[in-house]
Amino acid sequence: MKRFGNDMRRIIQIAPIIFFFSLFASTIQADTYIVGAQDIEYSPYYDFSSQHEKGVGWAILEAFSRQSGHQFIYLSMPIKRLQIELKKGNVDFVFPDNPRWSEPLTHSLDKVYSLPLVDTFAVTLVKSKNQGRGMTEVKKLIIPDGFTPAKWKKQISENTVNIVGVKSVYEGLSLLNKEEADAMDVEYNAAHRILRRYPNIDQLTADLTLPHNMVSFSISTVQHPDIIKEVNAFILSNSKALDEIKDKYGIEETQQLTQRLMKEQGLETNDLWSSL
Repeated sequence: MKRFGNDMRRIIQIAPIIFFFSLFASTIQADTYIVGAQDIEYSPYYDFSSQHEKGVGWAILEAFSRQSGHQFIYLSMPIKRLQIELKKGNVDFVFPDNPRWSEPLTHSLDKVYSLPLVDTFAVTLVKSKNQGRGMTEVKKLIIPDGFTPAKWKKQISENTVNIVGVKSVYEGLSLLNKEEADAMDVEYNAAHRILRRYPNIDQLTADLTLPHNMVSFSISTVQHPDIIKEVNAFILSNSKALDEIKDKYGIEETQQLTQRLMKEQGLETNDLWSSL
């Protein structure tokens, strides 16, 4: 009976995907590809649940689509399922992806990554009154589900930092605002997009004395390295057009953003957090 229950759960989990493929089977052509995308709102980078603007990653892929003639269908699914479906061949590409992320399911496969579609700035947010207190003051760290807090790996392994998982950026910001955790590991622009929408959440600071780094968002594939070559050529030959897309979504260049935050926080270069 237990085995039957497990089988039924598997059927329920894959049913939406089976339905998706049957729905589009009559319309998918040889040059139409399925992009598996994370099913969380991470604007301005991606929000595939939106009926209109789906983020800068989508906008860049659509610009490539118009130039190349390749068509993309976007299938939103849980983060932990993306690599499973890529390995099975149920999706052709995954976005976002990064060769530095730990992906044991596809690590042994010949997975190919594009050049970065966009660079992001992962920071540690704290209450403004706690800015500059250092890593030892962070006991509870908020992380969106499915994300890996690589910059905090040592503290987590030593049990000096406990992880608080959340289903959305908004949930994490709300917990931090209510001081139910000490900090949040999150992308700067994604957090501030939410903060502008919810002014009741305030007085949070991207503390540059705490872990931060630039993280690239690429598209990855196992079956279509030839398309990745086309994507790379598109990125290299259309830098001005891509910059205009990023400007449209309000993405500030990382170095410029870092300098602005340093000035606001009164920091010098030797004050900044370093992984060394």
